Formats: sequence, C-alpha cells, structure tokens
Amino acid sequence: MALVLHSGSGNKNAFKALIAAEYTGVKVELTKNFEMGVSNKTPEFLKMNPLGKIPVLETPDGAVFESNAIARYVARLKDNNSLCGSSLIEYAHIEQWIDFSATEVDANIGRWLYPRLGFVPHVPVHEEHAIASLKRSLGALNTHLASNTYLVGHSVTLADIVMTCNLYFGFVRILTKSFTSEFPHVERYLWTMVNQPNFKKVIGEVKQAESVPPVQKKAAAPKEPKAKEVKKEAPKEAPKPKVEAPEEEEAPKPKPKNALDLLPPSKMILDEWKRLYSNTKTNFREIAIKGFWDMYDPEGYSLWFCNYKYNDENTVSFVTMNKVGGFLQRMDLCRKYAFGKMLVIGSTPPFKVKGLWLFRGQDIPKFVMDEVYDMELYEWTKAQKERVNAMIEDQEPFEGEELLDAKCFK
Repeated sequence: MALVLHSGSGNKNAFKALIAAEYTGVKVELTKNFEMGVSNKTPEFLKMNPLGKIPVLETPDGAVFESNAIARYVARLKDNNSLCGSSLIEYAHIEQWIDFSATEVDANIGRWLYPRLGFVPHVPVHEEHAIASLKRSLGALNTHLASNTYLVGHSVTLADIVMTCNLYFGFVRILTKSFTSEFPHVERYLWTMVNQPNFKKVIGEVKQAESVPPVQKKAAAPKEPKAKEVKKEAPKEAPKPKVEAPEEEEAPKPKPKNALDLLPPSKMILDEWKRLYSNTKTNFREIAIKGFWDMYDPEGYSLWFCNYKYNDENTVSFVTMNKVGGFLQRMDLCRKYAFGKMLVIGSTPPFKVKGLWLFRGQDIPKFVMDEVYDMELYEWTKAQKERVNAMIEDQEPFEGEELLDAKCFK
C-alpha cells in the first residue's frame, strides 16, 4: 500500500513529510476531504493516534504519529540520500537542529501566537517572555547562518526541512518584517529554502505577515436587568448586549520595574552622552572624550572591558564581524541602561574581539547575563581610564594593531 498522510492540506507539520518525500522519491498520498474535528475523531483515526492529533502517517507496518518522527521515517525509507547526513557527526548535528527547531523556535512562536488567536488565555507578561525567548533563539540561529547556507553540511538535510516549516508558520502568521529584520541571515535562509523546487511544490507561494494578530476578546454575558427596568415597557427591538473586554484587559497589572530603575538617581544622563558621542564629528578627544569624563558617575555606572575567549576561532573576517553584529542585536534589551564599543582587531587572522561597556549600576545587569547567551563567551573585567579613551574614539593602531572593524551600541 502507498503511504497515506492523514492531515489537512495546509498543515505545516504535514509539510515536513511531504517535502522529505519529494527529496527521497517516496510516494506519500495526502488524505482527501480531511475535516479537522471530524476526521480525526473517528474510531479508525483514534486507533492510529489516541490523542486525535495530526498528522498521522499510515504505513504497511503500522501508523506513525508526531510530525518529526514521520519526517524521519520518510527520509530513511530510501538509501543513498543526503537528508540524514553522511557521517555520524552530521547525523548528530541534524538531530540537534531538529530539536532546537522544536523547542526554541516553534515552541516560542506558538507561545506568542496562540494566545492572540484565543486558543489559550492571553497574559501580557507571558507574551513578553515568549518574544524575548524567541529573539534569543533566532539570534543564535542567525549567528550560525552567518557563515552557513544550510544548517548542516552543504546541501538540504532533514534539519532544514523541519526548521523551514516551523519558520514558515511564524513568517506567515506573526513574524512581520519589522521583527525579522533583526535577523537578516534567518530571513535569507527562509526565502532561500521556500524557493527550492521541492519546498515550493509543497508549500506554494509564501507571503510574510504584515501585522501581528490582535488579541481576540471574548464577549461577556449580558447583565441581568434590574427590577425597575423589568417594569418598563419593553422596547420594540431588544437592545444589543454590551461586549466587555476581559477583566485582564480592563485593568492590566503594572509591568514590574527593572531593578536598575530602582537604583538611586545618577547625575549621568545616558542619553546626553549618546547624543554627544553621535554629534561630535571633529576634535573627538577634546569634545566627546572630555565630555564623557565630565558626565561619568562612578557611583551610578560602571565600566567594563570584555575579551572574546575564543579568538583563535576568528579566522574569517566577515564571520567575525557578523558574530559581533549578532551580539549587539541581542544586547538590544539593555539599550536603556548601556553604551558599548566593540572592536575587531588585526589585519590578518585570527582576529581579536574586544569591547568596552558602560552599564547602569556597579555590576553587569543580571537580566543581561541571563538573557544574552554571548555574555559567557567573553571575559569581563573592570575598565581603566586610558584604555577607555582609546576604545571610545576607535584609536588606531589599537595596542599596536590595526582595526578591522568598530561597532557602537548606543
């Protein structure tokens, strides 16, 4: 018998097996006239998957459910294909990215999208956490894709199929251009994948979401009329019940303050320093550097040097610069509380990455250490004044070496 995939035609989880089938030449037939909520509730379907979830693959040897397991089954039915890698380490990396796609990308897209569609209660603080987690995950993916066309090796693997289907779902439902522009390599990857012939045959044309879906509001039950209102003559046309927003929407809880907002006031106004830095075009040392030390409040702020721990890996210039750019993107969550300079040093590889950061408070903020995974890739030490000056003004040569690149976070 042919393999039969029980699912609706537009299900992104079904796409995984169908795309894998295009690459392997395996014949997979999609069930016709599948009706969600009806077809998956029949006794025959529940024998294949007691939870009634889709997709389910019907095979001569029995049924398989869970979309990634189905895709793996289809990918391995034919020998001599590259979907599962050509070595044990490639196989492990493919499995690694499949798990990452499920737990870090797909899960966080769902945590953001499904409450907005009304499938689960919408809680603003939970949405903020989902978005922050998704940005962190896409940032890590963006860094990997800065120097890789595919997730593993030099051709499409099952990891690319699973990742693309999950990203596709986010792109068409909630990930607008203004959101994904922070992750240019992820964007490039997605559009490259969905325009591959075997992907396009299954998915079709892809159009990115233009807006984030609004939160679905449920109408409250109409209030009982008061006794005196019952005595009144009934109007000819019954009044429409008022639609009330949920209590959560009427009186949202105040967003908890960042711990840095609770620190004693500082004489240093960070935005004033950032404006001075941006607007100084000449005599930088006399104007901007002097102005910085005039403004600097060592009780309200602290200065830190960072040094990349694995500089021996920085053998390709554009990959190194992309690595720094991705780090600065992920630091966006602390823009209100920080200023930074990142230098890529050297004319030949391996290139050195060093940085200077000004943080509110006497320590590196805990929420930055928790949320920005790159932080642990650097050694952090308190700064000394003369080296601060050299880093702020991009002094060259820097410690006897040329500057390949300098980036500012402000």
